[in-house]
Amino acid sequence: MTCSLSEVLDELQRIAPLELAADWDNVGLLVEPKPKQQAPLRGLLLTIDLTEPVLAEALARQVDLIVAYHPPIFSGMKRLTQATAGERIVLAAIAAGLFVYSPHTALDAAEGGLNDWLAKAIGPGTASPIEPSPGSERTGQGRLLTLDAPVPLEQAITSVKAHLGLQYVRVARPHESDNPAWHTVAVCAGAGGSVLQNARADLFLTGEMRHHDVLSKQSQGSAVVLCDHTNTERGYLPILAERLEATLAGRATVMVSRTDSDPLSVT
Repeated sequence: MTCSLSEVLDELQRIAPLELAADWDNVGLLVEPKPKQQAPLRGLLLTIDLTEPVLAEALARQVDLIVAYHPPIFSGMKRLTQATAGERIVLAAIAAGLFVYSPHTALDAAEGGLNDWLAKAIGPGTASPIEPSPGSERTGQGRLLTLDAPVPLEQAITSVKAHLGLQYVRVARPHESDNPAWHTVAVCAGAGGSVLQNARADLFLTGEMRHHDVLSKQSQGSAVVLCDHTNTERGYLPILAERLEATLAGRATVMVSRTDSDPLSVT
């Protein structure tokens, strides 16, 4: 038994409705080398970034669909040549008949999506969107988490490392604070600067933030934990795989990329 590409796209839409994406984003089906109706799906590969090594992996593992969290087509492409990795990837995907889909900020905003998962890094509590979607109190960009019980900062840092599988994170501690524990956490996967800019919380958790934004939060008595961009995203891929597998029920193989990784390392 196999499933159709349209069925998988419908399930991705159910998990991360594209209408939740930021208006600057480029989400949905980005590469369609043949009509969807003619595309039985044997396997799909989940990745954060669609790099050339990930594309080679997709070809070797004989998948039909790549779900790339970050859109491989983002800013306008004026030509398709062999000059850049982005152009080569699109051309190679088309030549191989590979479909490419990106959920990006739709998955960030969705209930049960990436930011809800990231908010669990600190502890149990009640989370609400920092920038709610129109007409919704449960979806939107970022999360403001009110913890069920206050957590000491060092314990929060340890929990973040365990949740994301990291040995190191970067931390900005407030210069002066008599706060023995932390009650509220503002969370945004990836680059959280704009979403977190006007938020107020004891602790800010994101992948990256501009230097002066960190200083501003620190001067307000807050702590900032930075994990590097994709380290706040990649751990959600196995969860997304499980959600897709539950629907596909063995009719297509769902794989998480082995070669996708953060480009930065600590040495």
